[in-house]
Amino acid sequence: MKALDTPFFIPAALDSAEIRREKEKARALRRSQWWQRKISQGICHYCGRHVPPGELTMDHIVPLVRGGKSSRGNLAAACKDCNNRKKYLLPTEWNDYMRILARVDQDAVLHPGGNLEE
Repeated sequence: MKALDTPFFIPAALDSAEIRREKEKARALRRSQWWQRKISQGICHYCGRHVPPGELTMDHIVPLVRGGKSSRGNLAAACKDCNNRKKYLLPTEWNDYMRILARVDQDAVLHPGGNLEE
């Protein structure tokens, strides 16, 4: 089996002024009561792990580079590990990635020390 790198993605030409505006909106939302309540739950949106609120990061579910906005419906509290691994993936791409990881983990348990080549 080949290395589990995330899919190669080249963002379309983006309006840098629009990206800056969306990042500023995200900064404002990060200071809001809404965000404080969201992180106070201490749960990563992606893996479901309980994480100290100070260790949760703000993630754009649909990334800015993929046309996402800084709105409450597009922002999630994520642990740093998930946020770093998700990068610019869309939700469906992230779910596919997690399924592949689960399959590899299962193969490693079923065939410890074995070759995972298909």
